[in-house]
Amino acid sequence: MKTLSGLDATFLYLETAETPMHVGSLHLYELPAGFKGSFHAAVRKHLAQRVHLAPIFHQRLAFMPLDLGHPSWVNAEPVDLAFHIRKVAGGARTVREVQAEAARLHGERIDRAHPLWEFYIFDSVKAPSDGGYQGKLVAFYSKIHHAALDGKAGTLLANAILDVTPVPREVPLPAPTRNRRRQADLKLGEMIGAVFSNSLAQYAKLVKALPGAASKLGSAVAHLAMPEPDGKRAPGTGPARRVPKAPLRLAPHTVFNAAITPQRTLATASLPFADCKRMGQAIGGSFNDIVLWLCATALRNYLIAHQSLPAKPLVAAMPVSLREAGNTELTTQASMTLVDLATQVADPLKRMQAILASTAKVKAALVELKSVLPTDYPSLLAPWLVGGVAKAAFKTYGVSGVAEHLPLLANVVISNVPGPQVPLYLAGARMRTFHPMSIVMHGLALNITIQTYAGSVDFGLIADARAVPDVQTLADGLVAAFHEAEALYARFSAPTAPPPGQTPSPRVAKATKKRSTPSKAGAIPAKTRRKAATVPPIATARKKAARA
Repeated sequence: MKTLSGLDATFLYLETAETPMHVGSLHLYELPAGFKGSFHAAVRKHLAQRVHLAPIFHQRLAFMPLDLGHPSWVNAEPVDLAFHIRKVAGGARTVREVQAEAARLHGERIDRAHPLWEFYIFDSVKAPSDGGYQGKLVAFYSKIHHAALDGKAGTLLANAILDVTPVPREVPLPAPTRNRRRQADLKLGEMIGAVFSNSLAQYAKLVKALPGAASKLGSAVAHLAMPEPDGKRAPGTGPARRVPKAPLRLAPHTVFNAAITPQRTLATASLPFADCKRMGQAIGGSFNDIVLWLCATALRNYLIAHQSLPAKPLVAAMPVSLREAGNTELTTQASMTLVDLATQVADPLKRMQAILASTAKVKAALVELKSVLPTDYPSLLAPWLVGGVAKAAFKTYGVSGVAEHLPLLANVVISNVPGPQVPLYLAGARMRTFHPMSIVMHGLALNITIQTYAGSVDFGLIADARAVPDVQTLADGLVAAFHEAEALYARFSAPTAPPPGQTPSPRVAKATKKRSTPSKAGAIPAKTRRKAATVPPIATARKKAARA
């Protein structure tokens, strides 16, 4: 009997009609030339041979008597593929129509009487004129409860159902099921004993970890609260004065911070991965830093258009993995950190500089916190305690007008998920897009999740339909922000040209030639970057954090 970890079980306790706790993704697939028949039927046949490859397919929940503790996973074979793999009725749809239907399905909870996954097949999709597609398009929407899916389990799931060639690989036959336990095999005394043994083990682990955790927590807070330059300096007076920063700053209220409904809306955008990565390197940061800048810029422009840009910066809640190298447990091992998006800063380069400083602090703090942040807690009475507190909080949040007066730690969730850079195939069809769909909650009515796949950066923006009805405008803003970043990159990477009719001196020509030579990975030369962009490399921010 495998009991859910505290973090995995929490996704069950937090679930309400307004806040389904599943994640998903929407894909366009291109069928191979000469394909005949139904893609829905082909996927069912394909998965019938593979459901034994990932535990998520054939495990369902077994709840403890009187909800005394966390549920456990038990065997649910044979798997009812007719229930789990469904065909969406209707004729050919446009991509926008597919997105609307996927958003509607995303607002519906998964039936807990079955394994916690559902797949939906759209057998015909009208190809966009600018997509460059050659064959017939179909769509695939998946949703899987977060209690059953973290990064490791997601990798196993992808490895089980997808292939790297159009010809599906041979898979091993399923192992005998005689040792797999069903709910009927569980005895009352064994279940209650498991609750108490789990709780005692967690209490012992907590007591043992407290001394080291306190020390590391203090160090992490010191990193997050390190002083920052105030930007005011008279010539010849030395470095800018450093002013202390509060370790915790509440986020401002925005239209994204409201009570939510069960209705969802979805928008997508795709950008070239290589260009985004190159621009991240050019400003001395990472791909994740440029993604945060794109999101911050789009959010700023969206709020300006709605005449509701706060004077204080928006704050993003960003999931971070806590999984240690070599850890293969199929449990969620992640936490959240907060990043300042500098949306109040009009200058795009200064906005980037502020984001780099914020992410540098977060990375420095995570070095201390990663080993002490909890992903489990005692099981005894957790469904009553955690679930009761969560439901009371959500009920309070849903009262009209209350949401606007509650303190906020974050305005939006932004998550970056690295993916494979080679094409993947399902039942012979090539996956062309990989747009993730995540969770929105009361107070966080917008979630932006990024998935890199096969040379593309695929954004999935899922939102509450009442709070953010025009989410596609925000997705279009991401594309506009990318073009703005391209223009800045071209401006600072281009060689300096002399005025018309003037020949540059040999010294200037030599310097221009040297400056225009591309540096490693297409980055802007360091000298030009320091002079023009004035964005310190992330290593400099780390050194400042260490000195502080």
